[in-house]
Amino acid sequence: MDLNIIYVLWLRQIRRYYRSGSRLLGTLGQPILLLLALGYGIGAIYRRAGEGNYIQFLVPGVITQTVLLSGIFWGIIILQDKRFGFLSELLVAPVSRLKILIGSALGGATISILQGILVFAIAFVFGFRPYHWINVPLAFAILVFMCLALTSFGAGIASSVDDFQGFQGINNLIVLPMFFLSGALYPLNNVPTFLKIITTINPVSYMVDSLRFLLANQTHFGLGKDLIVMSITFVVAIAFAVDRFNKVQM
Repeated sequence: MDLNIIYVLWLRQIRRYYRSGSRLLGTLGQPILLLLALGYGIGAIYRRAGEGNYIQFLVPGVITQTVLLSGIFWGIIILQDKRFGFLSELLVAPVSRLKILIGSALGGATISILQGILVFAIAFVFGFRPYHWINVPLAFAILVFMCLALTSFGAGIASSVDDFQGFQGINNLIVLPMFFLSGALYPLNNVPTFLKIITTINPVSYMVDSLRFLLANQTHFGLGKDLIVMSITFVVAIAFAVDRFNKVQM
């Protein structure tokens, strides 16, 4: 029975996404633009500087950007359910809030994973090739791990606010700086000290670095450190989501 509840809530998210073709186009439009504008625009400069193939460097960052935006902005679904009363009906049902959160978050994470895989596939058109195919399954496993953490974090934020404007404002304050200060678009080897400190405490930096190590054989922090920081981030994100969702008022 408990698994049926989680499955139904998961399936609801998948169907909502499947029926909204504009969401898919909107999500994939930005990664394609980044690959076009940066991959070809900066790629020549990057190569002249002796840094190698910029597309190989860029794709892990673009995949991270896709799942970061998709995962956290999934919290808008919770706000919609609040606004139209669906969440209140769920909360008064004889179902634990944890199961409601798990079912919905798994749906959001599944959508983010699919989008990340699509960007990975699209990157081949731009010349990207994994450094070694044997690392790709582990990269996908890390992608799943990342998406679960990010959707949980998004659910926690959405549970803390009551309007779309507040949610959008918080995301603009948190999400964009986390991405642009993660080293997703530029190497961290020779950045200023203040920027190095910021990227070091930014958990998204380690998400990018782990994918870059597995897909492009390039790393700044090392895979071991990446996995430790991502594990801590995962636990904190889950705890934050559960705490905030339990405090949602009916």
